[in-house]
Amino acid sequence: MRMADRIRELLERELAPVELSVADDSARHAGHAGNPDGVGETHFAVRVVSPVFSGLGRVARHRKVNGLLAREFDHGLHALQLTLLAPGE
Repeated sequence: MRMADRIRELLERELAPVELSVADDSARHAGHAGNPDGVGETHFAVRVVSPVFSGLGRVARHRKVNGLLAREFDHGLHALQLTLLAPGE
């Protein structure tokens, strides 16, 4: 299973989002730290709109998502660009 699919599946299960997008942005980072060979599946742009984020500040939201994806960081994920919103934001 591709990393993008694993990320999507995990975030859907844990955050019950009303909106979710996961885009592999690795090509834009080929040759950079974390993707020196340009292989891919290292950098992702993720947008989540979830009621789970209601009442949480920006840092708490980022910590929650980074914690959920800790296993992926252990298996090649290098960087995330996160947009994390509660419904209505």
